[in-house]
Amino acid sequence: MSKWKAFKRTLRKNWDLYLLITPVIVYFFIFDYIPMYGVQIAFKNFVAAKGIWGSDWSGFVHFQRFFDSYYFGRLIWNTFSISLYQLAVGFPIPLLLALLINEVGSRSFKRFVQTVTYAPHFLSTVVMVGLIFIFLSPQNGIINHIIVFFGGEPISFMTESKWFKTIYVFSGVWQGMGWSSIIYLAALSGIDPSLHEAARVDGASRLRRIWHINLPGIMPTVVILLILNVGHIMGVGFEKIYLMQNNLNIESSDVISTYVYTQGIVGAQYSFAAAVGLFNSIINVILLVAVNQIARKVNETSLW
Repeated sequence: MSKWKAFKRTLRKNWDLYLLITPVIVYFFIFDYIPMYGVQIAFKNFVAAKGIWGSDWSGFVHFQRFFDSYYFGRLIWNTFSISLYQLAVGFPIPLLLALLINEVGSRSFKRFVQTVTYAPHFLSTVVMVGLIFIFLSPQNGIINHIIVFFGGEPISFMTESKWFKTIYVFSGVWQGMGWSSIIYLAALSGIDPSLHEAARVDGASRLRRIWHINLPGIMPTVVILLILNVGHIMGVGFEKIYLMQNNLNIESSDVISTYVYTQGIVGAQYSFAAAVGLFNSIINVILLVAVNQIARKVNETSLW
């Protein structure tokens, strides 16, 4: 049986499932694939009056300009360092939180912890950054009040470059760790309880059961999420960084996404900004494919 015939047979058998997923496919096709037509302006000197097709081709001039730019090294370093920092801190904490919540015996206390840790996820980025400025204010911020109480001097966190990455990463962890732990909790709920019962009979401690039963049981989920996170390692979010950014901390806060905005939207250099954005996307794809291949060879778990 050919692949096409097998597909038609599956389509007839599961037509309702394919119908259910159709709106999602249409959404991604319209909003993610059709706009890729505009990527060609990265290789043109785009003039709005001429349109995309009418603009002159320029080849790799805009890419070369970006590589030769004074800001290239700083942008790559800031983007990579923030992403790696976020991955190193933000990836294991939701996993640890899920393992701890899973071990809680009291259902009411478990629901309370889940509610408290999930709640920050629903704060908008603007509200989140506003809270950061309030808490870290040199005059009225609670953090500086604590520092002064213990004999220290107030710190202007938001205007010192050395603090930017830490504030960005840990505020993001606080906001997202509860929500991110949901996937791990779902995976933990699928582990056979008889494995824990057998381990208890053998005298295994709680830590032993977590290490030898829970972690191996959710490891495929962990690997998949790690691959997805690495695939976005160059995709540092724009909104939060832009809202936290100022002229005094820009040395540490200037990343590719904010540079694309300032050059493309503010500076109206559409072709140059498109080239920078395309370069960023290509690096993400390369990282995603590489990590996926490594995961498949090491752990036999991968996206494809």
